[in-house]
Amino acid sequence: MDEKILQIGKKVPDFIIDTYDAEKKYFSKFTLQENIDKKKWTALIFYPADFTFVCPTELKDVGEKYESLKELGCEVLSISTDTQYVHLAWHEHEQLLKDIKFKMGADPTGKISKLFGIYDETTGLALRGTFIINPEGILVSSEVNFYNVGRNADELLRKMICNEHLSKHPGEACPAKWEPGQKTLIPSEKIVGKVQEALS
Repeated sequence: MDEKILQIGKKVPDFIIDTYDAEKKYFSKFTLQENIDKKKWTALIFYPADFTFVCPTELKDVGEKYESLKELGCEVLSISTDTQYVHLAWHEHEQLLKDIKFKMGADPTGKISKLFGIYDETTGLALRGTFIINPEGILVSSEVNFYNVGRNADELLRKMICNEHLSKHPGEACPAKWEPGQKTLIPSEKIVGKVQEALS
C-alpha cells in the first residue's frame, strides 16, 4: 500500500482490514475492492479509541443513519487503532453501541490511518476523520476533527445524498445545505455573478 496521503479526487488503494461485525457478532474482514466490485459507496469513520468518551456518541449517531446510508448504496466502516477483540468487548459493554450494525475495523499498526493522513504519531491514535469513497474507488469527501470535537451524522448523510445525486447528474453542483427537491446549480458562464438568480 502506498503510504502517501490521499487527495480528494484520487483513487484509494485497495486495503483489507480485520473487523468485528457488530450485527452478526463475529470477526470478519472488509476489503475495499470487494465493496467497489459490488458498486457500493464506502464511508470510513475513523475515531481515536474504544472505551473513551466522545467516540461512542459518534458511533451511535452514525448507527442511527446507517439504514438510510445503506439505502443509498453506501457501506459504513468505523475504524480505530484498537483490535477487533477490543471492539467486541466495547460493543458488549457500552450501551450506546448496542444497536449499531456496521463493521468495526481494526487498524492497530496505524497503516490505514496513515494512508488517510489522520494518524497522530504522538499518541498512536487516529483523529476523527470521515471519508466517502465512490463506487469507482475515488475519494470524494473528507472531514477531519481533533479529538475533542464530535461529528454530526446528519451532515454525513446529507453529503452522501449529494454525492449520490451528482453521480447521476454529473453536470450539476449542489449549493450549501442542499437537500433533495431543492435546486442544484449548472455551472456555466450564464450564472457567473448570478447564482442567486439561478437558485430563485
